[in-house]
Amino acid sequence: MEIPADYLLESYNFELPEAQIAQEPADRRDGSRLLVVNRAEDSLTTADFTDLIDHLPDNALLVANNSRVIPARIFGMKPTGGRVEFLLLTPLPLITPVENDGWQSASAEGLLRASKTPKPGTTITFSDDFRLVAKEAGHFGKWQVELEWKGDLKAIFNEMGHLPLPPYIKRPDSEADKERYQTTYSDESKTGSVAAPTAGLHFTPELRQKMADKGFEWAEVTLYVGYGTFSPVRCADIRMHQMHHEYIEVPEETARAIRKAKEEGRPVFAIGTTSARTLEGMFRECGEIIEFKGETDIFISPGYKFNVIDGILTNFHLPESSLIIMISALAGRETILSAYSHALENGFRFFSYGDAMLIK
Repeated sequence: MEIPADYLLESYNFELPEAQIAQEPADRRDGSRLLVVNRAEDSLTTADFTDLIDHLPDNALLVANNSRVIPARIFGMKPTGGRVEFLLLTPLPLITPVENDGWQSASAEGLLRASKTPKPGTTITFSDDFRLVAKEAGHFGKWQVELEWKGDLKAIFNEMGHLPLPPYIKRPDSEADKERYQTTYSDESKTGSVAAPTAGLHFTPELRQKMADKGFEWAEVTLYVGYGTFSPVRCADIRMHQMHHEYIEVPEETARAIRKAKEEGRPVFAIGTTSARTLEGMFRECGEIIEFKGETDIFISPGYKFNVIDGILTNFHLPESSLIIMISALAGRETILSAYSHALENGFRFFSYGDAMLIK
């Protein structure tokens, strides 16, 4: 039986010139371009990101992901002197330490990379105050480890760690990335993402104030972006894809704001796919719009009925990724591929530090 095109992974492929993969952010946060996809009018409009206010429906409620990226990539040494790179995958707020003789320890998950794979039981030392024991190897370089440290773990990573820029950014992280690879509204208490919720990188406090003055409401959720966001979909039939888990939080205040907007007929727009995944994941777990904390493995693909969001602001995504599949579920695969073709022809910049797209 022939698989419908919407379910074929190859239907989400497109040719992307390497020159259009943004390696650096725009000169200004809000200096990116904006492609507006209007579903009702079946139209595409090219604008500047600073014009976002003019293209959003009046009185829209915007919901953003306030998680903060941790400098999760850190370098240590095996007892043999061999260099090891460790990327912490467990969000800091989910790490529960136990204290023993001045040291704290906790189980966590991470990626270990070395010229020679460490054996289980190997201790890797990063500093006098931080080490880990490699416990058990999993798939794709993932390890279960035991972290051992003195003092504050967040401070250790902030001091020694490097921002885990996405694999398609072909350069080391820089001082500038410390500011630009975080949203201006990221919450220190929500530190733990290994990738930025990139649609939010375009917002400045000034633009948010202008939006508030125009009557746009702002609410926040938390999704700790995991490394799985970069994992390709590997199934030829996307219905067979098993989505990764991520931890999400929808506070009561945000749930209340969404319920009120729905009652008043005002549209709810997600700032980024992580916010969309959080809200739709909450609804799948609860069957209603309420406060929620827990994991979601929701995979949003064509045929999915959106229960919370009416539109989305997002960046441009990788071919055959779960993210381009998600936005195709919202706007239609052919509409999205047509918009991407327009973006490519008109020099838009793709991925994390690239330009933005508004689907309304």
